[in-house]
Amino acid sequence: GKGYKAISKALGLQQTTVRAIIHKWRKHGTVENLPRSGRPTKITPRAQRQLIQEVTKDPTTTSKELQASLASVKVSVHDSTIRKRLGKNGLHGRVPRRKPLLSKKNIKARLSFARKHLDDPQDFWDNTLWTDETKVELFGRCVSHYVWRKSNTAFQKKNIIPTVKYGGGSVMVWGCFAASGPGRLAVINGTMNSAVYQNILKENVRPSVCDLKLKRTWVLQQDNDPKHTSKSTSEWLKKNKMKTLEWPSQSPDLNPIEMLWHDLKKAVHARKPSNVADLQQFCKDEWAKIPPQRCKRLMASYRKRLIAVVAAKGGPTSY
Repeated sequence: GKGYKAISKALGLQQTTVRAIIHKWRKHGTVENLPRSGRPTKITPRAQRQLIQEVTKDPTTTSKELQASLASVKVSVHDSTIRKRLGKNGLHGRVPRRKPLLSKKNIKARLSFARKHLDDPQDFWDNTLWTDETKVELFGRCVSHYVWRKSNTAFQKKNIIPTVKYGGGSVMVWGCFAASGPGRLAVINGTMNSAVYQNILKENVRPSVCDLKLKRTWVLQQDNDPKHTSKSTSEWLKKNKMKTLEWPSQSPDLNPIEMLWHDLKKAVHARKPSNVADLQQFCKDEWAKIPPQRCKRLMASYRKRLIAVVAAKGGPTSY
């Protein structure tokens, strides 16, 4: 007839233990271990909480490190058991996304840009000429590939990806586009410096603006590469009356031309160029084939990018 508190004090047990034993006796008429299906889990609720806390604090922690951590509290389990238990709690091992490193200054500039332009009319974005440079590799993009194969066939010709020392060659290209379609594409020969960049602008920007039928109020977008923001380039742009869009550093996700670079590289590598000359020609061919509708859709949804930056408080987005 004594209460939980009195019993726990008399026997030196936790009240929860006393309560559990009495509840089991009342329900089953015994305090013995009851028959159950399967082997009892070796990871206790406390150990599970420890695992979740550790991976939440540092997502790069490996399952081997977690295994060692549990061993220190006398819980010995295989690392695959740890991965399964984390999976049941919605935590799965995944390849981390690669995004530009953002300083506090970058984050503040990105957030300021997004808020400033959030309510700009669609006409403003439709009359922006987006520009950028990219490198196109001769032997494919640097991404992970998978093949379906049987055991002991790893080195068959169809199951390998050929590599060449030093990459086998590549081309650097400058391109531009607007809502009305792709502009000109220029192959950059040699080292890119301010003088080379200014020459590219001189030969390609005005013709692209005319071809794309942009209004007289058009704006040039460029990132903050030192060649783009050097004193000589700034003076050249001013002299040639080219108005530029103020741009936050480390923000490729705000430049929709990145989507077109992805399309270009995919199309070029599908044609399997065998040398740098082929690569250059295929780049020009495939760039010219980009549908104007693709460009129009990218610009029609541009406001969503700004909303994503505001939602991320200036941090990385899914774009």
